[in-house]
Amino acid sequence: MNIKEMWEYYGKDLAAAEEKIHETLKTAAPIVYDVGRHIFTGGGKRIRPLLVILCSRISGYKGEKTSTLACSIESIHTASLLHDDVVDSANLRRGRPPAHSVWGNQIAVLAGDFFYSNALRLANSLKNQKIMDALSGATAGMAEKEMLQLALKGNPDISEEDYMEIITGKTATLMSAACMSGAILGDSSKEKVDALASFGLKLGRAFQMADDILDYMAEEKVLGKSLGKDIEEGKITLPLIYLFKKASYDEAEKLKIIIKNEKLSAADLNYIQDLLNKYKSIEQSYTKATAIIKEAGAELNIFENSMEKTALLALSNYALRREK
Repeated sequence: MNIKEMWEYYGKDLAAAEEKIHETLKTAAPIVYDVGRHIFTGGGKRIRPLLVILCSRISGYKGEKTSTLACSIESIHTASLLHDDVVDSANLRRGRPPAHSVWGNQIAVLAGDFFYSNALRLANSLKNQKIMDALSGATAGMAEKEMLQLALKGNPDISEEDYMEIITGKTATLMSAACMSGAILGDSSKEKVDALASFGLKLGRAFQMADDILDYMAEEKVLGKSLGKDIEEGKITLPLIYLFKKASYDEAEKLKIIIKNEKLSAADLNYIQDLLNKYKSIEQSYTKATAIIKEAGAELNIFENSMEKTALLALSNYALRREK
């Protein structure tokens, strides 16, 4: 099963979540509707809503609350994208101008605030404190680790442990919350809720690691943003961390100069890519991500074979080997 087949099989469930998103926008002020429509129609695989659907289904729940929860999770993700693009001064989001480039920073930030608040309002309507705790905890963690990443901006001495802490908070905690909350809807046992939460956490880590690898290797039209954007923003991700460990003194010093300049030329990018190939830093990063994905898959051993289990395993494979 691939991602396209999953969309088709769970199309009605995803459409219900999408409709819930549009219902939310229709009741908001026109400017909120415009910003929301801009970002929601800009593409994206709806991975987080799909996780909610799969984890609620594998836990035995097939009710209408799934679409509300999926909408809440996707709204949190959308809010984080709006804020991140302002913080990073991004010029592309999924191949399109980001909201702040169209409406300005103030509108983009306030729109993000709206989606965060609305996400928690939707979650609260489910009347489940465990779900509220999961989503509010994930939201706080995302902001905290974004600040940690900013504090370490341009620091070539960032450790692999620092990096894992950042991506766990920024990306993995929300995927974990999506899986956990879906399981809670199904009133699963604590063991199964914990297993799905751990699956989501590991999936999220590998997903972000693959994303960071693509920043150096993918085609720009596939990536949906400028290649090498992370290094321009001073983000030292796993491929560079591994590269710094193996590079010669002179190579490392030149890398530091490139990072400090905050403007990546074609020659700079080629130099970095050559070093990444020379020291097999991309392969090393993929090996790490692959190990984490295997650990994620093992978390599902507690569940009997089913379409949802197959889909979750396929989704983890997609996260690792996707084209953005």
